[in-house]
Amino acid sequence: MTDSITIGEDFKPAPQFKTYYFLYLFLTTLLAAAFILFPVSLAGEPILNTLFAGGLIAVVVFIAVWIPLYYRSVVYHLSGTEMTWKRGVWFRGTGIVPYNRITNVDIVQGPLMRVFGISDLRIQTAGYSAQAQAEIRIQGVEEPEEVRELIMAQVRGRPPVAATTGGEETVAAPEDAVLAELQAIRRVLERMAEKKE
Repeated sequence: MTDSITIGEDFKPAPQFKTYYFLYLFLTTLLAAAFILFPVSLAGEPILNTLFAGGLIAVVVFIAVWIPLYYRSVVYHLSGTEMTWKRGVWFRGTGIVPYNRITNVDIVQGPLMRVFGISDLRIQTAGYSAQAQAEIRIQGVEEPEEVRELIMAQVRGRPPVAATTGGEETVAAPEDAVLAELQAIRRVLERMAEKKE
C-alpha cells in the first residue's frame, strides 16, 4: 500500500500501475502475434513475415519505453479548493477542476485492475455531465473509496456553481436568489393589477 493521499500534497498512481500497463502490452502483443503474425507466416512470404514482425517489435518497444515515462509524468493534487492533474510524455496536458463543480465521482475497476488492486476514479463536473467521458480520471488508485470520500468531503458544503456561457461564474446565496425571485413576482403582479384598472 502506498502513502495515504492528503489535501495539499501531490500524489501519483500506485507503483503497480506500471506493471498493469506492461501486462496489458504483453497480452495485446500475444493477440497481435496470434491474429496477425501467425496468418501472415502461413502465406510463406519471408518479406511479409519480416515486415509484420519488425513492425510489431517496433510498436512494442515504443510502448515499453513510453510506459515508465508516462508513469513519471502523471501527477495529481488536491488543494483546499480544487483538483489539478498533469500528465503526458510528448504532449503534456494539465487541468484544474474546482470542487464546487464536481457532481459525481465513480470508481471503475476492470478484471486486470482487480488483479493488481488498483482502480480509476472518474470525476464528472456540472459542465461535462452530458459527455461520454469524465473530465478528470485519476488512474491507478489503491484505495479508491478513501480518495473518493476525501474528494466528496471537499465537495460537500460548497454551493454549486452554475455553468455560464461567458464571463466569470458567480454563486448567488440561496437567500439572494429567493429574494430576487419574489421581487420579480411582485413586479409581474403589480403590472397585472395596473392593466386591470
